[in-house]
Amino acid sequence: MTWSDVFAPAKVNLTLHITGQRDDGYHLLDSLVAFAPVGDTLRVAPAEELTLRLEGPEAEGLPANGDNLALRAAAMVGEGQGAAIVLEKVLPVASGIGGGSADAAAAARAMLAEAGALDADGLARAETALLALGADVPMCLASRTVRVRGIGEGLTPVSLPPLPAVLVNPRVPVSTPQIFRSLTARDNPPMPEHLPEFTEPEPLINWLAGMRNDMEPAAIALEPVIGTLLAELAALPGCRLARMSGSGATCFGLFATMAEAGAGAEALRAARPEWWIAEGLLGDQQARAMPRRG
Repeated sequence: MTWSDVFAPAKVNLTLHITGQRDDGYHLLDSLVAFAPVGDTLRVAPAEELTLRLEGPEAEGLPANGDNLALRAAAMVGEGQGAAIVLEKVLPVASGIGGGSADAAAAARAMLAEAGALDADGLARAETALLALGADVPMCLASRTVRVRGIGEGLTPVSLPPLPAVLVNPRVPVSTPQIFRSLTARDNPPMPEHLPEFTEPEPLINWLAGMRNDMEPAAIALEPVIGTLLAELAALPGCRLARMSGSGATCFGLFATMAEAGAGAEALRAARPEWWIAEGLLGDQQARAMPRRG
């Protein structure tokens, strides 16, 4: 049996502007998204039936049945093709960094590769279909830095310098629908139509500081520990910007160098051993996310 290993990198919303709401209830967004070198891993092999087994430190409580996004994406893209999927769960569940969506996208990449359809056309068709599973799934499919608009279907690749970062989750799951219901404004300004070009981290971080995550205030009101987390991140030596990703509760701190980010992560691990903490360069993870034969 030949296995494929597929990396499912964490998604990080560097910005998240909520710009409107459609008549059908879907929210409109304008978000700048990068991907982290930390994530889940799927092992996928051809099989008569579609099955899923969960492993890893964050697998507890996660469904391994038809409610699992990875299984649903594999069924949707595979069009009846069987596969044995083993998901090693490293990312916290319901944490604002697209864990389930990244897993779904990775499963889709594996099924496309098995069908010989992991090309631009195949990815484009999958992006359209996978939007039904959630706004984060299409953006996770290519795992590249991207500007996301609409309800998640408007994807424009962007070039960004790698950003040294620390990711922190306080072990509090957050419900995205609940955060959306708690928003006090749904018609906020988008990012500028034309984004500046950046080649170094610090000018990009300075620009990001003028942008927003419009879900952050509502998330802090529902889970005050997010505010505590942001304050502790911002207080780390060298931290240039602290912000929440997605609907939370994972937050990130941006630094000018990986040395500063690494030192910040170690200091936070010592102070908060109960929190989930990871560090790395945020950016384009497309090459690493492609299926590799085992």
